[in-house]
Formats: sequence, structure tokens, C-alpha cells
Amino acid sequence: MSFWTELREKLAADPQRPRYHFLPPANWMNDPNGPIFWKGKYHLFYQHNPYAPFHGGRSGTMHWGHAVSKDLVYWTHLPIALAPTPGGPDKDGVYSGCCVDNDGVPTIIYTGVSPEVQCIATSDDDMITWKKYSENPVINSPPIGMAVTGFRDPCVWREDDGWYMLIGSGIKGIGGAALLYKSKDLINWEYLHPLYVGEKERTGTMWECPDFFPLGEKYVLLVSTLGTTLYFVGTYTDHKFRPEAQGNMDFGGYFYAARSMVDDKGRRILFGWIKEGRSAAAQWASGWSGVQALPRLLSLREDGTLNIEPVPELKALQSEHHRYEDIHVTPSSSSLLEDIQGDCIEIEAELNLGDAKEFGLKVRSSPGDAEETLIFYNREKKSLNVNRERSSLYPDVSREIQKGPIELANGENLKLHIFIDRSVVEVFANGRVCLTSRIYPSRVDSLGIGLFARGGSATLKSMSIWEIKSIWQ
Repeated sequence: MSFWTELREKLAADPQRPRYHFLPPANWMNDPNGPIFWKGKYHLFYQHNPYAPFHGGRSGTMHWGHAVSKDLVYWTHLPIALAPTPGGPDKDGVYSGCCVDNDGVPTIIYTGVSPEVQCIATSDDDMITWKKYSENPVINSPPIGMAVTGFRDPCVWREDDGWYMLIGSGIKGIGGAALLYKSKDLINWEYLHPLYVGEKERTGTMWECPDFFPLGEKYVLLVSTLGTTLYFVGTYTDHKFRPEAQGNMDFGGYFYAARSMVDDKGRRILFGWIKEGRSAAAQWASGWSGVQALPRLLSLREDGTLNIEPVPELKALQSEHHRYEDIHVTPSSSSLLEDIQGDCIEIEAELNLGDAKEFGLKVRSSPGDAEETLIFYNREKKSLNVNRERSSLYPDVSREIQKGPIELANGENLKLHIFIDRSVVEVFANGRVCLTSRIYPSRVDSLGIGLFARGGSATLKSMSIWEIKSIWQ
């Protein structure tokens, strides 16, 4: 048996490897790069080490992987788009960036390391193969005289008077920054000014993977920092951004490096990397690391914050359906449901908290609850929680409790949309809070689903559970 045949069989049999989230055939993946809708298809690039399940640092291991989809659900792997060029400006790695349509010519703008410089590449065969610009880099250093904490991950868009680029950075002693450049041709760039600068105590010292786009009547700036992706909503005039609202794209601590795109329907669709929550040794043993979050649909809420929901195309994966209504739950009646279990499921539930202090669901629960993951609302702390203290019996996995703030209005029920995909958990609450997590149950019978209440009684108004099909053959 060949090495690659043996690896494919090993990965296919791995009980932790997701079945309906996108990930490469094997080895390492991190940031989504340059998502773009091109000639009726969704293209997703991503940071990829094709040789091993680790990042590799600045050792020439980082490439751009590439996949394509007609529906945001089923994906086809394409050849690696970009690899480091020995002796070139990206010799130590092809880092993150974006992809734009330059009058019919697909153009990638990315960071080469080290040092961190900005480069471009183009395709003349509908994004199957790519040719790097012979005079790369097109930006060879940060602004003269500016003491920066980094200089990477370009985001490029077009306005009436030319192309604009944001580069993720930070100003030493001040905070993270998104630096704004302008060009007529994507090759010759002029530095303008910081689009926005944060405060190091509140928003970190370095901003990675900036993304900037119009949404409704406002503009949105995304930056990845402090282990998460933050968003700012505000106005954009005279090439200055003035934030009016700030939020967190995901409170789980595993969703990072978010990038967005607009499709042919005018929808703003977000991609993000879900990190691992187990040891490097476990990742090496498994032969893979990292997964992409399910595509998310962004819109503006009336209060100026973001509404975040999974794209509706994912309903194509739903299979057997189970429905529950008006179940009264007390601390003594908490139990597992008898007619449904699984490790690849989707749940939509509406919960009335009653007088309970905590109310929610158990997932990936074993008989006797030796392993279980709890997803619930805490009334006193006004928080959405994922309790992983007993998610796994393995000794080398993360198991802290994760929390995201959400205050329910008077009479407002908690509406949860949950995706369980083996070791991945994605939770959407009332369209305004997301919490992504990783769990690694060790027992093959950790498949139960149930309800629980603490400190009082509550009511499950309704709940639909679907078994979810794999996106892979």
C-alpha cells in the first residue's frame, strides 16, 4: 500500500475529522485567503502546508491551497495556487492576502516573507494556474519612519478613482492599525495614512487579516487580533473610517482570520479558520490540522451591530429529521432524548428560560455522562456558554468553559442554531452571538443529545434536529 493510499484510509476512518466542514485532503490549513465569486463559482484559497500537519513558520512551507464550489456546500480540490519561489521575495512562505477581478484578469495580492512584503500574481486560465509578477514585490517595506509590529495580509478593493489596499499592521506603543494605500494599476502603490488605529489595551498591538467592505448603509472593518476576529461598523468618507459600533465575530476562541466576499446575489459571505484544541503530538498523529468554519451570512441589525447566520445553502445537507415541541424541563427531569443521537447533526431550538438559572442542551454525551458537552444560557451572567470540562477523556485537549455575552430582551426566547461535526461545534444565538469550539470525545458511544435545567424549570418551545450528510465522497 502506498503512503498516500494509507494516509487517505487513515483520514477517512478518523472519528475526529469533520465530514461537512471544508478542509484540505491532508496536513495543515489555517487562514482563508482571497474568497471570490468567479464565473458562477465560489473560489476559496487558504493557507496550507502540503507536507505536514503543522504551520512551519518562516521555513518555506506555507502555500496557497485552492478549492471551488457551485453552492458553498460541496467543494472540489484544485491544484495548489501559489508556492514559495526559492530565492524570491516569498522564499520563506506565501502568506495571506486577497483576490480581485482586474478587468477580467484574476489577480492575487499576498504577503511574501521574510521580510514581509506585498506581491501579486495573475491567472489567464480561470484561476487554475498562476503567474507571479516578475518585479515582485510591489510594496517592499512599511511606510518610511513608521515603527510597526507587522506588515501583512493585504485587502484590496476598487473605487471610482482607483485601487485601494489595507495592510494589517500595528504602531509600536499605540496599537493595531490598518494601513491604507492607493494605486492605479495594482503595481505602483502610494501610502496614504492609517484607515484606523486601535488602542493596544482594548484591541491588541497587531492587526492581522484586515477586511473592509460596505454593508447596507455602513462600512465594516474586520481585524484578527488577541486570538479572535473583531469587527467595527461605521462610516467611510474622504478615505477615513469612523467606527460607531464594535463587536466580536465569535467568542469561542477558535475562529480566526476571517475574510469575506460578495457573490452574484449581492450577499456578504464570511469565511474563517477554526483552530485545533489538542496537542501538536495529537495533530501529528492524526495527519491533519485546521478546518474552515461554515460560510456565514452577514447583514446589519437595527442597532448597528452585525447579524451573523449560517448560509441557507447548508440545508441541502439535511437528512433524517426529528422534531420536538413544548417539553417542560426541571433539574430532576434532565435526560437524553431516546430517538436521536449522532456526531454529525444540526439543531435549531427555541428555549423559554422560565425561572431556571441555566438551561440548555447536552451534545456528544455518553451513557452516564462521563463525556458530554453542555451548550446553555446563564441567566445571572447573561451569557451563552459551552462547557467542555467533560467533553473528552483524552488528557491533551483543551477543556475550559467558553462564554459569550448576550442579553435577552424582556420576553425574548433564546434561539440556538447549532452545528456538531465530530470535533467541531459552531453555535449561533439569536443572530447576534457566535461561539465556535473544538471537542474530541474519546468514546465511540458519546453520541447522545439531551436537555437540562438548573436552579429552576424551563420549557423547550421547539427543536428540530437533522442528521447531516458528508460533503465528501
